[in-house]
Amino acid sequence: MAKASFARKSLRLMFWVVVAALVLMFSIILLFRFVNPPASAFMLGYQMGDAREPLQHEWVPISEVSEWMALAVIASEDQRFPEHHGVDFKAVHKAVSEYQAGEGLRGASTITQQTAKNLFLWNDRSFVRKAIEAGLALAIDAIWPKQRILEVYLNIAEFGPGIYGVQAASRAYYRIPAGVLSPLQAAHLAAVLPNPNVLSVLSPTPYVQERVAWIEGQMARLSRAGYLAEINAGR
Repeated sequence: MAKASFARKSLRLMFWVVVAALVLMFSIILLFRFVNPPASAFMLGYQMGDAREPLQHEWVPISEVSEWMALAVIASEDQRFPEHHGVDFKAVHKAVSEYQAGEGLRGASTITQQTAKNLFLWNDRSFVRKAIEAGLALAIDAIWPKQRILEVYLNIAEFGPGIYGVQAASRAYYRIPAGVLSPLQAAHLAAVLPNPNVLSVLSPTPYVQERVAWIEGQMARLSRAGYLAEINAGR
């Protein structure tokens, strides 16, 4: 009887701990809809680790970011961004099917998932982290408008060692504010996002150059489709 009572108390305690954690995370997500995050988990991890370069970060409202930059990250990272609800289940299903067919496991993360990961989580490829990331992405998409998700993502994404956010990247690489980035410059910045600690904006490899050309082509196609109009309208 004593063991059963202890087990029930332990389960009850675990239940309330989980509920408290969920309420806290929901409250933080709701807060960050209106208040700009002062930092991200990735920024804090960089500062606590063996940082090779000083951290560079400067928040900029999305109204002061070149629309080419917003279009470039959508073209490069998540072309279904205006349509899905934080997780692109079609892309996940396709990635799993390709993996089961013997192809390599590729990422299917949306911009919302990458925002959740960079803001709250750690960098690895475990299924546990991916599951938490997906749950956070669904919550973020339910609470934030698409424009806010894109704004936070552009301000916390890593564009090089210690370079976080599009404003810091624009000043570090081009000596200009993010609001005047050209289509080509935006495509170069978006091209390194898959691995900013290896891929370089200033010394692009043939792989990066191919990505830049592909992103530019996709940007031209998406701009004709009016992708940003839906996002800017707050949908």
